[in-house]
Amino acid sequence: MNRIDRRRFLRLAMGGAVLSILSACGTEGAQPAATNTLPAVPSPLPSTAPLATPRPTTELLRNENVPGFFVRYYRPLAPVDREEWRLSVGGLVRQEQLLSYRDVLDLPARAQTSRMKCVECWSAVADWQGFHLSTIMELAGVQESASWVQFHCADGYYESMPVRQLLEDRVLFVTHMNGEILPDAYGAPLRLMVPFLYGYKSAKAVTSIEFASEELVGYWPTVGPYTTHGTIRAGRDNPLDLEGSRSIDGGGEIFYPDGRESK
Repeated sequence: MNRIDRRRFLRLAMGGAVLSILSACGTEGAQPAATNTLPAVPSPLPSTAPLATPRPTTELLRNENVPGFFVRYYRPLAPVDREEWRLSVGGLVRQEQLLSYRDVLDLPARAQTSRMKCVECWSAVADWQGFHLSTIMELAGVQESASWVQFHCADGYYESMPVRQLLEDRVLFVTHMNGEILPDAYGAPLRLMVPFLYGYKSAKAVTSIEFASEELVGYWPTVGPYTTHGTIRAGRDNPLDLEGSRSIDGGGEIFYPDGRESK
């Protein structure tokens, strides 16, 4: 099924669900009001609250307001079988790659503590570990004409970002979260973490990385009023790990004076 057909199919199949989600999330494409809050988001937890463990993932992964870090998928997803999963790396490369879960875990790793900001007006922080895009580029021998990276995910989700942006230091392909193997609920076996953009740019359960010369407009910007660049805008934030609502300036990664994000 080509890209246009797939988009039409998703719109038809998910029309009612998408409309309800978008109405809950607000309009990302417009400047949020400074007082914008969402009644669907519960009061933030105090900083002493531990990150709860989601329910065992023997059933479909669904949106769930897990204390400490909410779970969000655009549609229910069966947990990915890590033994069968393969990461395809292709497109404008000299040597296509098909990496197993063990291959990915063996890549040179780096770690950071960063906050993910959601368009639903909440944010959450975690310790992340994984690899940098430069590692994949070296393996595959990316061609000079490649200026975009397109992502495809196990649940049919898709997104893309410029190569230059993905090469920034704080962008991470995540394999571990809070010192443990990345849980199914948060995007296993592999997810993207881009802390200076809204969470919908950080694709989860990634199965394919394709280097291209053009942008693949992502799922949410295709069906809703969201920008393709995903820049965090000024407005309100409800950090799930801190007390109270906060005002943010927008335009970059969020660092709170009483937060545990690392620069």
